Amino acid sequence: MVRAPSCEKEGLNRSQWMPEEDKILMDYIKKHGHGNWRALPKQAGLLRCGNSCRLRWVNYPRPVIKRGNFTKEEEDTIIQLHQSLGNR
Repeated sequence: MVRAPSCEKEGLNRSQWMPEEDKILMDYIKKHGHGNWRALPKQAGLLRCGNSCRLRWVNYPRPVIKRGNFTKEEEDTIIQLHQSLGNR
């Protein structure tokens, strides 16, 4: 049994993600969810592989991801937990 390829390699955009593509991805996921990553690019109108869309969503435009420096409280919590737990 051989699994089918996740996407056709020809005709896909393999360059950097453009802000317009991020907006299309975010709008589609807000409206429909991300049920099937393999079908999502075609349904959303993106010339990307499903895996590329999944990785982009997980690592960049997802709203729960916090970017930037740690707050003072977060830094204190990290130091306290490291003192009590070590490097576990």
